[in-house]
Amino acid sequence: MEIIKSETHFNFVAMMKMAVTISIVYILIGIASIFWHGGLNFGIDFAGGTLIQIRFDQETSVEKLRQTLEPIGMENSIIQQFGPNEMVVRTAASSMDLKGLSGQIENALQTTYGQKAFEIRRVESVGPKVGSDLTRKALLAIIFSWIGILVYVGFRFELRYAFGGIIALVHDVLVTVGTLSLLNKEFDLIIVAALLTIIGYSINDTIVIFDRIRENTRKNMKMPLMDVINLSVNQTLSRTLLTSFTVILVLLALFFFGGPVIHDFAFTLLVGCIAGVYSTVFIASPIVLAFEKIRPSRIKRN
Repeated sequence: MEIIKSETHFNFVAMMKMAVTISIVYILIGIASIFWHGGLNFGIDFAGGTLIQIRFDQETSVEKLRQTLEPIGMENSIIQQFGPNEMVVRTAASSMDLKGLSGQIENALQTTYGQKAFEIRRVESVGPKVGSDLTRKALLAIIFSWIGILVYVGFRFELRYAFGGIIALVHDVLVTVGTLSLLNKEFDLIIVAALLTIIGYSINDTIVIFDRIRENTRKNMKMPLMDVINLSVNQTLSRTLLTSFTVILVLLALFFFGGPVIHDFAFTLLVGCIAGVYSTVFIASPIVLAFEKIRPSRIKRN
């Protein structure tokens, strides 16, 4: 199936400066948002604390639940609606005595709602040290994935392709994290899993175009690299759009029908997928061109 004719000649390289400017401005806005919010909105996985999920038989309000928790000192907790008749309570205090904490909450709820009007579905606690360890491991996981891809692409192609791919991946992660900060979305281990998935998806798309650039470079030794890049991106454009459109359709289905548990996961993948397609076309390939000007390839043209 071909939705864009192979004779198409969009001049993507000519749009490089505008695309890079847009990316830099958006990333700076995202970084400013992180500072504005005093850091990312870390979930219980990283910040530590206690999470309690409660399901009620009938609809209730956040204000009523907050008043209910006031006698046990949890009135300042973060309370969020979580699906129909369900609430999630997050408190900064962590407690290893989960049974004791669960008992206190159950007694407080019985006083207000009655004995069988609710169900405590889960109580999870993460200490500050565990949260700190998870933060370090999450950062290492992302950094090691970048290093591994840098080595692989540098070995399979050339170092300039490796730098182009890595800069595009860093771009995707920064754009996604910045968007999460702008919307004040919670950043937890599920989001880290989504970021690693984005890195894997984006580099796969980039490799396809890099492979075509290398192939066209060998076929057209006298053609300037700028024209080779434009030719290669145009030749793979139909495949890139079809693949991305299919993936985005699946992610939209997860986002709208997957339920609140995977809502943020699907949203993060959506943002990362769109950023990945954009960076593959407008960031990765132009970076290769920029490196060619700094350090020309051993393959001679003209």
